[in-house]
Amino acid sequence: MASTEAVLLPIGGAALASDPRVAAAVRAIGARTGVDYTDDRQVTALLAERRRAATAAQHGPLAWAGGIALLACVVWPFGAVSTPSLGPKAALAAGPLLILAVAALTRVRANWKRELLHPALAGYREVLGVARAHGMPAAHVPAWLEGKAEGGSGKGATPIPSYPEAAYPERAVPASASASAPQGATGAAVPAKPGAVTEYERLASSGGWHDETGWLLLFAGGGGAAWAWSQTEPIGYAALVLIPVAIGVWLAGSHHGSEETRLRAEAVQYVRTVIAAQAAGARVPELSPALRKLLND
Repeated sequence: MASTEAVLLPIGGAALASDPRVAAAVRAIGARTGVDYTDDRQVTALLAERRRAATAAQHGPLAWAGGIALLACVVWPFGAVSTPSLGPKAALAAGPLLILAVAALTRVRANWKRELLHPALAGYREVLGVARAHGMPAAHVPAWLEGKAEGGSGKGATPIPSYPEAAYPERAVPASASASAPQGATGAAVPAKPGAVTEYERLASSGGWHDETGWLLLFAGGGGAAWAWSQTEPIGYAALVLIPVAIGVWLAGSHHGSEETRLRAEAVQYVRTVIAAQAAGARVPELSPALRKLLND
């Protein structure tokens, strides 16, 4: 699913157009930026183009030069002090280099943020903010769009703007309709999430600790036994009981990983179903962190 992230938009154009108030706000933003944010193809192309521009600004030659200069600032003083022909005074040459490195990296960040603040991209963040204020969840929001590192937390350099929650008059909604899956103006809907996908989400969000814990227990058991041998303290050999516990933790981790792998295919298929439903005009639900990770696989 390498290109899924470019296909699954945070909110589909049909969903944006399904609410008259959201549609009006989106049209106003689009008129200002020259982008039809209800056109999924146009938005997909916009996101791909702006992401490439932001990545180029963040990882271009100037970024490499700044990084190398910063590394040289750290290494040079040690080399100068340890080389008799140079001496401690030569270490002061790192000062001007540090200024150049900081200036280069500051410029890189300014260029990167300028790309993220492109009017069309800023307008799209406004669209997402308006949609959220009207109760439309985003299926996912790419970390780069908010100026965050992949998997990072916090506000980011360019967060989605927050607007006051829109008030709607009370509307009578049949009980059967309120319990159904999210549905768009076209009548398309996202099927209910299978139990296997829910289980995959639970496993994916609770794993990752078995290996580390197993090694810690193994080292603790071996260290306790070594201490007992060196200090002739037989009680220390009781730490050996941690070794079979470590093996048990590793076996539990292996079972956990096998189950996660077995269920992963169904989770991928569900994500594809969500993508197809959005393309058909459905208002799709927000994906969990575990399912969002599948977008980049």
